[in-house]
Amino acid sequence: MESLLSAAFPDANFILNNDSASHHGHMGDDGSGESHFSLTIEWAGFAGMNRVARQRTVNKALGDLPGQRVHALAIKATAPGE
Repeated sequence: MESLLSAAFPDANFILNNDSASHHGHMGDDGSGESHFSLTIEWAGFAGMNRVARQRTVNKALGDLPGQRVHALAIKATAPGE
């Protein structure tokens, strides 16, 4: 996911956390250790976009990962200065 995010959002600052361990045994945990993630991303390209548009932009960049290999992805997307 990190390489996809870096390619799609040049010059973005982001932190991608694997939260799967805290969801062990819950719905969506496939045992791979890569089912639940949280992303905080700051990118100038998000300026003027609302929250939904930002999340759609992130999901588009990640392709089929969310909903296929990744059960859950919490996204906090901001523009610089927000």
